[in-house]
This record gives sequence, C-alpha cells and structure tokens, in this order.
Amino acid sequence: MNPDKAAVREYLSELQDSITTAIEQLDGGGHFQSDLWVRPGGGGGDSRVLKSGRIFEQAGVGFSHVMGEGLPPSATQGRPDLAGASFEAMGVSLVFHPTNPFIPTTHMNVRFFIAEKAGQPPVWWFGGGYDLTPYYPFEEDVVHWHQTAYDACAPFGKNVYKNYKSWCDEYFYLKHRKETRGVGGVFFDDLNEWGFARSFEFQRAIGSSFLRAYVPIVTKRRASDYSERERQFQLYRRGRYVEFNLVYDRGTLFGLQSGGRTESILMSLPPLVRWEPNYEPEPNSQEARLSSDYLKPRDWLSNGS
Repeated sequence: MNPDKAAVREYLSELQDSITTAIEQLDGGGHFQSDLWVRPGGGGGDSRVLKSGRIFEQAGVGFSHVMGEGLPPSATQGRPDLAGASFEAMGVSLVFHPTNPFIPTTHMNVRFFIAEKAGQPPVWWFGGGYDLTPYYPFEEDVVHWHQTAYDACAPFGKNVYKNYKSWCDEYFYLKHRKETRGVGGVFFDDLNEWGFARSFEFQRAIGSSFLRAYVPIVTKRRASDYSERERQFQLYRRGRYVEFNLVYDRGTLFGLQSGGRTESILMSLPPLVRWEPNYEPEPNSQEARLSSDYLKPRDWLSNGS
C-alpha cells in the first residue's frame, strides 16, 4: 500500500484542533493564538501558543508540513542512502509548561517522513510519543500516565509498550547529568515494518491517547497550594528541559538544519527558567526524592514488565 500523505496530514491537522480546544477548556482563561508561517524552501505550518493562562504559563501546539530537495544531516546520519533525496515531513508537536509546580510539564510529538529518489521506491516512516516531566511527582499520576500509554500500545503487540517505554527512557536521558528528563512514557521512530495502514493506526492510537493521559493529572493537581520555594525549584528544574532540547533533541536539530521557522522550533522552551550552580537539595526532601526515586528508568506497571 502506497503511503497516503493526505490522510496523515488530515489526521494531524485534526489532532492539533482537538488538543488546542481541550486545553483551552481545561485552562479556563487562556486562548491559543495562531501563527501561520511559510517555509521559504517549501511548506509551512501553524504554531499555536497560549500564554499566561489560569493553569498554563505557556502551552504550544504546532503543526508543520515541510518539504525540500535534500534531507538535513540529522535525518541522514543513520541513513546515508537517503542523502540527496527529496523529502516531506509533517507532524504535530506540543509542550505544556504549567505555572503550578505540582502539575508536570509534558511533551508529545507524532510525525511522518517520506523521502524519494528518482527510480527508487519511496522510503517512509512514522515516529513520535509522549513523556512526562514532573517537579513534585505523585506515583499514582505516573502509574496512570504509563497505564494509558500501555493501553494505547496493547492492541499492537505484547512487547510494544515495553520496547517503546525503554526507548523513551533511553532517548530522554541527559548523559551529562546522568538522569532522565522525567518519568518517561513511550517513544518510537523509523516505524514502517508493519506497513503503512497499521503504522498509521498506531500513530493515531498514540496521538489520540495523549489527552486521556494528561488531563486527569492536571485536573487532580490544579488546585494544589505551593510556595515560592517550590516555584523556584520548578524554575531550576526547567533548566534541564532547556538543556535536553538544545543539546539532544532530534526534532530541534532537524527543524533548525532543514531551515524551519526558529520561533516555532523553539516554542518548546519554557518562558521562565533559572540556573543555580552546584545546587544540592536538602536530604530526604521532596526535591531530593525527585532525583532519587523518579529520574531513572523504572517499571511502573507490573503488566508492562
């Protein structure tokens, strides 16, 4: 079956609409501002940002569909056979930064790539996933998050959640800090071995399960009282988010190397952040337990082991 690029684009556009609508309703005060942009090399997108809402300090949901005559180095590093191929890339990417330190930051991305060379069949793949970055985590929230991911993966095979959860733990890892970015989720890339229809079905399962994973956590924690100490710790930990996105994230590298719109690519960065050299949390504090108990790979589900 040949890839149906129009169907993928339609789904991704609808996914952006459904998520922005749901997050506006959840926030109850902020509204997304749409920024339509055109890429000089081909294609464009719609970057939607909500600022200074009742819950979200900043929430960004971007859709992009770009094309060009040659893939950037970040896309061909592991696939040298694709050097010089024309390409199309489309996806939805989001990052939400709540104001309340007891509500986790979250990221989700689902994307589709297709590369073509004259005289050769097209090479295509799906990728994406979602992960959770709490500052003051609750184990029940993390279990719910992973259970939702497990349920989305379950129809596609016994080991799908296990494999993609492990990939997420490995990918969202700050090597220079020796810690994971958060408590993980699922991450997949280069997915095409199931064929187009099944692979596309899996992308839809992941994309469409995101709100079921995240909204209940926000609803449960939105009224939590917090102090300036907790707010300052949140801003400090946001620095790790910046470090990962600028040093390791493949999507950031692809966007910048392919001539994408810089403001849209960096929409994932938090609006406020701080660095504190040589910071050490108080022993046995909530801040210390974040690192000792959560920022390392764990089996959160007995049925996912």
